[in-house]
Amino acid sequence: MKNFVVKTIANAGALAVAVWLLDKITLTGDSTGKKTGTLLLVALLFGLVNFLVKPIVQVLTFPLFILTLGLITLVVNALMLLLTSWLADVLDLSFHVEGFWTAVLGGLIISVVSWALNVVLPDKD
Repeated sequence: MKNFVVKTIANAGALAVAVWLLDKITLTGDSTGKKTGTLLLVALLFGLVNFLVKPIVQVLTFPLFILTLGLITLVVNALMLLLTSWLADVLDLSFHVEGFWTAVLGGLIISVVSWALNVVLPDKD
């Protein structure tokens, strides 16, 4: 359970950095508390998408991973971020990613920041 909380916090932090750095990734809200709550919900949603959908996409695109020497990972991460944005719209969360190339850059930022936060944050008892 503790590992789940740490990974969710790392995802929320990584999403916050992407929102801060990229103008076309938006998170709106009336107050800081509402933005924080939305960010945590989007982080949960992003984690769920990465847990359920990403492995299936990776298996289906395995030949492309070999052919592109892993660079297709950037596209897969972008698609997961766009799927998260679409699901956030469906769930009426105020998080939006505008465009594929923004999603590619956002996915790269989120991957790097999430990795760094997972290194720094404790994940075991």
